Amino acid sequence: MLRSRRNEILASNIANAATPNFKARDISFDTLMSKHGSGNGPLRITDNEHFDSQTTVGHDRLLFRDPINPSMDGNTVELAVEQLEFSENVTRYSTTLTFLNNRIAGLMSAIRGE
Repeated sequence: MLRSRRNEILASNIANAATPNFKARDISFDTLMSKHGSGNGPLRITDNEHFDSQTTVGHDRLLFRDPINPSMDGNTVELAVEQLEFSENVTRYSTTLTFLNNRIAGLMSAIRGE
């Protein structure tokens, strides 16, 4: 859920690259995962290994990105940075899905006795 939400945020940044005074936003994936993984977040955890599938990232958790080269119109989106972050996040999202699919397939094989 967090990687999916981050994709949406980064895509919004890219879409608003030419919008005057638009401020690029992002989330700190590692910070949110460590917070939720420790059981101290808003998740309803029934076991130390479980995550609640209703995890959301509100606007209060969005961070503003500090621009390297701010533009004259107040826009803080740097297209190359956003594209790099988006590409990296998509790769990690895809890798996570592949891992989960392989894990589920292994469990299904074990259940079937294969």
